[in-house]
Amino acid sequence: MMTVMENLEMGGYSIKDRRLIPERIQNVFELFPILKQRSTQKAGYLSGGERQMLAIGRALTSSPRVLLLDEPSSGLDIGKQELIFARLAEMNKKGLAMLLVEQEVKKALSLAHRVYLMRNGMIKAEGEPKQFSESETLSSAFFGT
Repeated sequence: MMTVMENLEMGGYSIKDRRLIPERIQNVFELFPILKQRSTQKAGYLSGGERQMLAIGRALTSSPRVLLLDEPSSGLDIGKQELIFARLAEMNKKGLAMLLVEQEVKKALSLAHRVYLMRNGMIKAEGEPKQFSESETLSSAFFGT
């Protein structure tokens, strides 16, 4: 089982200039300070929220142009959900593009620039986030009402 630090280092595996990796890991520690505290701990012993932070941090170490997130709030308590979404909002404001799949619709809408609602693998509606903030639009997209 790898440590938190080893996981973050693996995120930079594809980086040709190895000197960039420590700086990127430091950026992850600034975003998620708990990971710095847990850097020598085995990742398997992290809480669910800490594991989610580590997964995001590992991806960020590679300095992606687009961050793909599949239900980052799944299984997390409200406090950890708020922390994750606050950090995603920070990254988004700094210009990092994200593709977010999320069941917590209100939280997802707060981050989104464009929204696609899917049901059974089909796009049922798309548009600006403000169009979907009304419950009627969501209800129509999901239930055809």
